[in-house]
Amino acid sequence: MGGSFMDYILVDHHVVPTDQQPFYAEKLVQLPGCYQVNDSGRLIAPNTPTRLECNLPENGFVFCSFNNNYKITPVMFDMWMRLLNGVPGSVLWMLEGNRFAPENLRREAEKRGVDQERLVFAPRQKLPDHLSRHRLADLFLDTFPYNSHTTASDALRAGCPIVTLIGQTFISRVAASLLHTDGLQDLITTSIEDYEILALGLARDPARLAEVRSRLKTNSLTCGLFDGKRFARNAEKAYLKMWEIYKSGQKPSPFDVEE
Repeated sequence: MGGSFMDYILVDHHVVPTDQQPFYAEKLVQLPGCYQVNDSGRLIAPNTPTRLECNLPENGFVFCSFNNNYKITPVMFDMWMRLLNGVPGSVLWMLEGNRFAPENLRREAEKRGVDQERLVFAPRQKLPDHLSRHRLADLFLDTFPYNSHTTASDALRAGCPIVTLIGQTFISRVAASLLHTDGLQDLITTSIEDYEILALGLARDPARLAEVRSRLKTNSLTCGLFDGKRFARNAEKAYLKMWEIYKSGQKPSPFDVEE
C-alpha cells in the first residue's frame, strides 16, 4: 500500500521472496503454502456443457484464458497466436469481457495470420457453471505481467493446468505461488520463449498433458491450497504473533508463520 499506517502484509515465499522486503512499506508475514485464501466448498456444477454448446470444436485442442481482456498484452497475444499456428485445429477460448473485445481481438488475430474463427468467446455465467465449463479446456494460458489470481485458482480447482511466466512483482508471481503449492512447479517458466516451448510441447503431447492433469487432480486433494480451515489456522497464528509483538512494545517486524 505504500502507507505507514499499514504494519504488515500477508504473503508467501513465492509471491514475495524475503529479499524483496526493502520494496515494501509493510513488514512481510510469510504464510506457509500460498498467501491466497481459497474456499474448498466452492460449488462446481455437476453437469458439463458440450463443446458444441460452447462453440468449441469437437476434436481440436482448446487453449483457454479466462482473464479480464485488459490483461492481454500485444507480446503475449503474439505468442498465443504462434501457438495456434503451431497446433492445427486448435482454438483460444477467452472471456467475453465487454462488447468491444471480441471484434478487436479477432481483428488482431487476423493481422497475425490466424483465422478469427479460432478465437472463441465465453459469455459470463454464474460461478458454478463457469467452473464446470473449464472441463472442456485442455490448457490454461496465463497472462503477463499481470498474472491470473482468482482466475488461476478457479482453473486449478476445476482441474485445468496452467502455464505461467513468473516475474519480479507481486502481480506477476501469483500463478507461480499457486502452482508451487499444488506441486506443479514444472509449469512455471522464466521467459516468454520457455513459456511458448512448454505450452506447445504440452499441446502436441497428449500423454505428457494427461500426466500433468492427473498430477493436478491428485495433488489438489492433499496440497492444502483449497483447505480454508488450514488457511484460517495459519492466518490466526499470524495475527497472534502481530499482537505479541505489539504488546511487547516492539516495532512491527517481518516473520514466518510455521505450519
